[in-house]
Amino acid sequence: MAHGHAHGHGHAHPDADADRRLLLVSLVLFIVFTAVEVTVGIVASSLALLADAGHMLTDAAALALALIASWAAARPAGGRWTFGFARAEVLAAQVNGIALVLIAAWIGYEAVRRLVDPLEVDAALVLPVALAGVAMNLVVVTLLGRAQRQSLNVRGAYLHVATDAAAFLGTAVAAGLILLTGWNRLDSGASLFVAALALWAGWSLLRESGRIFLEGAPASTPPPEVGNAIVRHEGVAEAHDLHIWTVTSGFPALSAHVLVRPGADCHRIRLELEAMLRERFGIDHTTLQVEHVGAKRGLAIERYQPR
Repeated sequence: MAHGHAHGHGHAHPDADADRRLLLVSLVLFIVFTAVEVTVGIVASSLALLADAGHMLTDAAALALALIASWAAARPAGGRWTFGFARAEVLAAQVNGIALVLIAAWIGYEAVRRLVDPLEVDAALVLPVALAGVAMNLVVVTLLGRAQRQSLNVRGAYLHVATDAAAFLGTAVAAGLILLTGWNRLDSGASLFVAALALWAGWSLLRESGRIFLEGAPASTPPPEVGNAIVRHEGVAEAHDLHIWTVTSGFPALSAHVLVRPGADCHRIRLELEAMLRERFGIDHTTLQVEHVGAKRGLAIERYQPR
């Protein structure tokens, strides 16, 4: 009988430090821009600017959460935390996903209410603020675009800011058209478009983070395909108790019970299977229990046999 446990450092992102620097620079830019908005809003007695500053704070909070989670995930494993805090990034992505869905619901509600009872929009004031917001968010989107969005955490921050950039762009277009036509409902129409984008971004984050928390197999490694690849290997008779899950973004893991034919070298086959899983499916973290046919079996959840 051979028990094998193989793992690599493929899940430890080589550019994690660079990603954290990009998140930090983006956060500082948001804080500075928000401080300027608050100052000008108070001096100009502009409620619109102050409200926009509050909206920018939600983006700053999303970036701060992503940065904290990234730092936590980089801490080494130890004690009770045998995987470290790797899933802190997934938790942050889920929080950002929930925030985007709630923001979408609020924007959608306000947009519908204003479609029914439109308010006078000061487009001359809204337009320059929206254009400044577009410029600011595009700078941050460009910065985060250089980060590795394989990380669900970074992707969550990116989607938050990208949605905000789209919101400002839609607001700017609507403000320009209102100046030309005087039709205030255009502002609500742009808001509904932004709500749809935020809902899509939030749902995609919740779906992916939920899959990880529920320990579903990654889309790139369907269990039937992996199981069949194992049993087609020379000397393998059967594989069962196959489990594939994701610890955190870019860190898939696998465990399985593999039965080999009488006389086969369990140790050699285990090493070959580990290499195959790493090269073909990108799974570095594998735990394989390999023994000969006829040995005592555990509870089989799913059996794969050569066909």
